[in-house]
Amino acid sequence: MTDIPYLTPLDEPALRALGIPEPWRYGRADRTRFGELDALAHINNTAYLRWLETFRIHYFRDYGISNYGPDDPRIVLRRVEADYLAEMLLEEDYVVTGRTRAMRRTSFTMDYAIFSGGTLRCTSSAVLVLLEQDGTKRPLSDEIRQTLITRDGAAQG
Repeated sequence: MTDIPYLTPLDEPALRALGIPEPWRYGRADRTRFGELDALAHINNTAYLRWLETFRIHYFRDYGISNYGPDDPRIVLRRVEADYLAEMLLEEDYVVTGRTRAMRRTSFTMDYAIFSGGTLRCTSSAVLVLLEQDGTKRPLSDEIRQTLITRDGAAQG
């Protein structure tokens, strides 16, 4: 993954140049670290979940969903699942990609994929719920809905 800066947004052309297929239009690159290894000398499954969380924070900011200010929604991870498809080792470059697949009134479902060396290593999905600061459910705004439709092709329902 030469000449790709780590921890910066990757748009659709950058992802295609890396061999990452549709429907992925947004991603972030990084490199595995020693502290992410487990006793078997491959990346521990919890590291993948941390990568997804880091990705989500930047996705929310870049998509205008939340800047984590006092008037922004609280975003709660309701459910997450992951399929680990192939091991990852120390000092591998990787790209986390993600998109919103579907929206409801106060929640949305995101899909993720992690690629390394041109190989899909992990897939994941998560359901996220928007809350007001007092904990009551907060509807997705029309602006956020339109962004998710335009940028990710998200379906309503």
